[in-house]
Amino acid sequence: MDPYSEIVTRVADELIPRVASLTVPHQTSWGGRGESAGSAVVFTDDGYLLTNGHVVGPASSGTAAFADGTEAPFDVIGTDPLSDLAVLRVRRGVPGPARLGDADALRVGQLVVAVGNPLGLAGSITAGVVSALGRSMPARDGRTVRLIEDVIQTDAALNPGNSGGALATADGEVVGINTAVAGVGVGLAVPLNSTTRRIVGELLQQGRVRRAYLGLVSTPAPVPTQLAERLGHPRALRVVEVVPGSPAAMAGLRPGDLLLAAGGHPTRGAQDLQRLMFADAIGRSVELTVLRNGAMVDVVAVPSELTASSG
Repeated sequence: MDPYSEIVTRVADELIPRVASLTVPHQTSWGGRGESAGSAVVFTDDGYLLTNGHVVGPASSGTAAFADGTEAPFDVIGTDPLSDLAVLRVRRGVPGPARLGDADALRVGQLVVAVGNPLGLAGSITAGVVSALGRSMPARDGRTVRLIEDVIQTDAALNPGNSGGALATADGEVVGINTAVAGVGVGLAVPLNSTTRRIVGELLQQGRVRRAYLGLVSTPAPVPTQLAERLGHPRALRVVEVVPGSPAAMAGLRPGDLLLAAGGHPTRGAQDLQRLMFADAIGRSVELTVLRNGAMVDVVAVPSELTASSG
């Protein structure tokens, strides 16, 4: 067997038993009852599974089926629409957990393997590469649409039913939860890293995630060369929009500002800001350092709690 096949086969052997096929009941638009399908990854020894929030939707329970033919009911422990993650618990024994990796260590061009149950075909494997990192994907929270940042793009084939399944590295570590098909040869996965691990922890403990809200839209942007040398990093966040009346607006942030740091931490990408915007930041002053018209300016914002009506 060639080396590529050996890698994919090894990952398949490790992960197929640990990726469940989900059946989730839902109400149809005409008031009847229907079912939707998806995938989920076992991530603890005591029956907890990780999937996409959109796979379970408003459902509180469903059925998980495993590669060995066993089926078990599950309960939804918590969902987070803004990361499109959900935690489930199966009511009886499950296979051992998958090994979780760190998506922050991924590189463009790296081999990845997708494991899931597309189109009802259980235990399906596709392989490809990391096509890009740091993509954004829209997510809906009630009537509000926001962006999931730092999504992994892959050309490993994904289809309906893959959502909630594993995206793994060549050594079998799960680094993403497959979440969407953006087009032919373009699949997206929510990364598993320090930020999403914190989200999963809050879902386990509280069933939801409380977030702080600044009220700005940003995009990664280069830092001027001289300043980059001084800061020790070449990128920051360009403020594209400031929501009127938001904490960012009251702090004096403006579109065009280059956000260099928040709370004393560099903001080289959206994740650097997001990892600060959890419950412990609500109502507490945070210093923001921006580059404005060639000068560095410090402002102080007091984040509020993110609600469905924020933004």
